[in-house]
Amino acid sequence: MMMECFKLFRENKDGEGKIKKEEEVLTRDGAVDRHGQPAVRGKTGTWVAGVLILVNQGLATLAFFGVGVNLVLFLTRVMGQDNASAANNVSKWTGTVYIFSLLGAFLSDSYWGRYKTCAAFQAIFVLGLAALSLSSYIFLLKPRGCGDEQTQCGPHSTFETAVFYLSIFMIALGNGGYQPTIATFGADQFDEEDPKEGSSKVSFFSYFYLALNLGSLFSNTVLGYFEDEGRWALGFWASTASAALALVLFLCGTPRYRHFRPQGNPLSRFCRVLVSATRKCRIKMDPSEEDLFEVDGGDCSAGGERRILHTRGFKFLDKAAIITPGDFIQEDNNNKKLEPPRNNPWRLCTVTQVEEVKCILRLLPIWLCTILYSVVFTQMASLFVEQGAAMRATVGGFHIPPASMSSFDILSVAAFIFIYRRVLDPVVARVRTKPRGLTQLQRMGIGLIVAVLAMIAAGAVEHFRLKSADKNCSSCEGSSSLSIFWQVPQYVLIGASEVFMYVGQLEFFNGQAPEGLKSFGSALCMTSISLGNYVSSLLVTMVMKFSARDDMPGWIPRNLNRGHLDRFYFLLAALTAADFVFYLLCAKWYQYIEFVRPSSKSDGDGDGNNV
Repeated sequence: MMMECFKLFRENKDGEGKIKKEEEVLTRDGAVDRHGQPAVRGKTGTWVAGVLILVNQGLATLAFFGVGVNLVLFLTRVMGQDNASAANNVSKWTGTVYIFSLLGAFLSDSYWGRYKTCAAFQAIFVLGLAALSLSSYIFLLKPRGCGDEQTQCGPHSTFETAVFYLSIFMIALGNGGYQPTIATFGADQFDEEDPKEGSSKVSFFSYFYLALNLGSLFSNTVLGYFEDEGRWALGFWASTASAALALVLFLCGTPRYRHFRPQGNPLSRFCRVLVSATRKCRIKMDPSEEDLFEVDGGDCSAGGERRILHTRGFKFLDKAAIITPGDFIQEDNNNKKLEPPRNNPWRLCTVTQVEEVKCILRLLPIWLCTILYSVVFTQMASLFVEQGAAMRATVGGFHIPPASMSSFDILSVAAFIFIYRRVLDPVVARVRTKPRGLTQLQRMGIGLIVAVLAMIAAGAVEHFRLKSADKNCSSCEGSSSLSIFWQVPQYVLIGASEVFMYVGQLEFFNGQAPEGLKSFGSALCMTSISLGNYVSSLLVTMVMKFSARDDMPGWIPRNLNRGHLDRFYFLLAALTAADFVFYLLCAKWYQYIEFVRPSSKSDGDGDGNNV
């Protein structure tokens, strides 16, 4: 009996030891925990941290769009601005959000790290929302009950106006600095060098975009309804509560998160490569040059950074990694003991530093191709709404707000994420095994094709709407007998294109950006949307200038029934198709970068050399 108990005790102890040993397995991507120690796979990251970040993203998006979706109405009804000034101020505010995304990405990649950047900018976001809620309740919404469609609010002092603008630009700063970093931080929770976690990392970006859309769905419907009815303070306080809850949940996950150390200012690294290559511009390179400079990065388990394998192309930059006399500095310490020579960073750069610059140069053409897609995407918030307002939007005595039709876009995003992940991707993966399934570049190309179909559908709907419209109407709202539900296909197609384009774009820029520029890769997605807004505005201005002649009101006049919005949609379809052709050339030219750990032996092309 005693022997059996002793044997059982030993078995239990061995089992516990085995479980403990499994829990102590370290990640292979160089991640660290909050104490700076190598991250333990069983105690950090994975979906425990990922779900917290997804919920955080949904709540933060709800809070942001709770302000942004009806800001133009707040400026006209509460702040007393005219339509043109309000629209212009909203455009400036939206553009500022995306400019701040570059600031957040820079601080995250260079100095603060992603966790501190997310926490700091979310705190600013909450403070901005609280300031807006307080100022609206105390002195902006006077007399009480103003701010709806019938009752305008009174004038405001310079101080009150200043507090309002300070609040909304704090919101822009907080949300802009937070957005590109949180997506990358969420991806950091999965070790891409582990097959199971690597698959989860790919899925994370789809769920991240879904969380963003679900948050905006609640803002566009429930909060949008209360604010449209003049209950602005209630809507703003709801946004503040949502953002505060998001911040609390984010901080609760602190013990679980995985981190990557910031790598310093990337601008200085880029400048060093350019200066080094310029200094050696007269050096002739052997076509089979293999003697390029690289250094060991340390053990990956201790957070060592990955190297980037050497690639062909941009040979001028490769000269920065050629070793020449005078590239090394010999230093003496206080004990007069000679230390190993170190390279002069302004004369000799590593292969990885050179490949960082090459990587960004290769990403830029792909990024430029996404801007025109963003022009198509932005039509949902502008011309689609104006088109819907001129259609029959009453069903059984209930008026459907034209802006609420964007709910079909959000539902389409949710449906197509499920269809792609559960149906399309597994089927393609069985047919195509090398590479397995669709690549990110292929998915982005599909997104462009679906965007062309969306514009053709919108143009066709507008063509038939004009046939049943009263061209001499004084107020063209609901002037066509065509039902607003004919817009559903164009919204659904835009949603489908987002799943392929924006989700693929997030994965692509995050995966292909160098180690020290991951947040910058996510910021590229946001800046393409920002530039899409500006290009859309410029395109509308140009179209009106060339189409409005003599007695012709132009394609997009105030009275849409006298214009040709359908031609503008077809023009966008043609431009997007041309953009797709250019994108194919860029995608074919693009070279995927390959990473390797310093401790591993690469089977690459032999272009690197350890020193």
